[in-house]
Amino acid sequence: MKKIAILTGGAILLLILLLAVWLIFRSDRGTTGAVNTQFRWIGPNDKIVVDGFDDPKVRGVACHIARAQTGGVKGALSVAEDASDASIACRQTGPIKFLDEFKDGERVFDEQRSLLFKSLQVVRFYDRKRNVLVYLSYSDRVLTGSPKNSISTVPIMPWPAAGDSAMMR
Repeated sequence: MKKIAILTGGAILLLILLLAVWLIFRSDRGTTGAVNTQFRWIGPNDKIVVDGFDDPKVRGVACHIARAQTGGVKGALSVAEDASDASIACRQTGPIKFLDEFKDGERVFDEQRSLLFKSLQVVRFYDRKRNVLVYLSYSDRVLTGSPKNSISTVPIMPWPAAGDSAMMR
């Protein structure tokens, strides 16, 4: 009986430690806004959250991703599994400059959607033929992924210089 109690206590302690590490290292991309979608009596409401982030290897591109966030007690403790639904929009915000070489399908954003097994990812592709960057958002799980996805494309265009008044009219 004593061994079972010690093992159970150790497992609970390990779970709490994993949760604490996950909460500490969870990335904060800069929340742009959020709207409530379902009222919860206990804990925060379910919501749709919009985060903004810059592509780390391509200057001049900003993306915004909207995704569901589960509330309630599980949501408050960050142990809820969030839905796979997500939407992404990326735009050119200045002159585009590749800061480093990258591979097609390279991850530019990721976020855990459950404590251990599910994540939301954004990967980047470069369509050389059309001179367009393509950003794909999707969620995956250790055992089963989801076919739900969203893409956004950013054509690489010349950016007007600060003194170019013809482009501002």
